[in-house]
Amino acid sequence: MGVNQSWIPEFILVGFQLSAEMEMLLFWIFSLLYIFSLLANGMILGLICLDHSLHTPMYFFLSHLAVIDMSYASNNVPKMLANLMNKKRTISFVPCIMQTFLYFAFAATECLILVVMSYDRYVAICHPLQYTVIMSWRVCTILALMSWSCGFALSLVHVILLLRLPFCGPWDVNHLFCEILSVLKLACADTWVNQVVIFTTCVFVLVGPLCLMLVSYMHIVGAILKIQTKEGRIKALSTCSSHLCVVGLFFGIAMVVYIVPDSNQREEQEKMLSLFHSLFNPMLNPLIYSLRNAQVKGALHRALQRTQSM
Repeated sequence: MGVNQSWIPEFILVGFQLSAEMEMLLFWIFSLLYIFSLLANGMILGLICLDHSLHTPMYFFLSHLAVIDMSYASNNVPKMLANLMNKKRTISFVPCIMQTFLYFAFAATECLILVVMSYDRYVAICHPLQYTVIMSWRVCTILALMSWSCGFALSLVHVILLLRLPFCGPWDVNHLFCEILSVLKLACADTWVNQVVIFTTCVFVLVGPLCLMLVSYMHIVGAILKIQTKEGRIKALSTCSSHLCVVGLFFGIAMVVYIVPDSNQREEQEKMLSLFHSLFNPMLNPLIYSLRNAQVKGALHRALQRTQSM
C-alpha cells in the first residue's frame, strides 16, 4: 500500500551513528562553519552590491553563486544541526519532499551558473574587444534567469516523479537530510524512476555542463597560448583560476555521488560527500574568490577604510 492523502508518514533521518559527546562536538563545529559560510557569502554579496568596480558580468554571476550557496546551506544544515541535538530525528513527508526539491534545485542551478561563468571567461579572453557588447546586462540577466529556471524546472520534474511512487515503509532515510536518491530507496516498488533521475542528473547536471565548460576552456587555452608575453599569459590564467577551483570542488563531489558504482561503503561515503557539499563548499567558494582575486580584496580593503573613516 502506498502513501495516500489520509496518511502521510514521518521519515526518520538516520544520519551518523555516533556517541552523544561526539554529536555535541559536531553540533558546535558545524554551527560555526555554517555561520562562517553565511557571513563569507554575505560579505561577497555585499561587496559586489556596494563597490562599483565589481559591477561587471563576472561578479554579477558570482553574486548569484553566493545567493545559491547561502540558500543551499540553509536548506540542509539547520535540520542536520537539530538532529544532532535531538534523538527523535523525524521529518514529516511534506517538509522532506520540499527539502528534496530545494536540495536538487539549488545544486542544478549552481551547476548552470558555473557554466555561464565559464562562458563569461571565454568571451573575456577570446573576444576582449567585443566583451561589453556580447556580455551586455540584458544577456547576463537572461543567462542568470535561464539558469535558475532550468535548475528549478529539472528539480520539479524529479519531485513529480518521486510523488508518483508508493511508499509503504520502512521510513528510515539513510542520510543526513532528505536527498532524492536516498528517498527513492524507500519506494516499495521497483520502478524506472531511479534510473531516470540518475540519467537526467548525469546528462543535464554533470556530463552536459562539463562538456560545455570543456569547450570553453579549450578555446581559452588556445587564446592564452597565442599571447606573446609571459605576464599576459599569467594574467589571463589568473582570471580563470578561481572558477576552475570551484568547478573542481563542485563536479568532483557530484560525480562521485552520482556516477561511482555502488559499494558496501557507498551510503556512508555519500553522507560525507553531501556534508562537504552542503557545509564546506558554500564556505570555501567565497574564500577562493576573495583570496585569489585582487579586485575582491581591493573592494574589501576600500570597504574597511570607509568603515574606519566613519
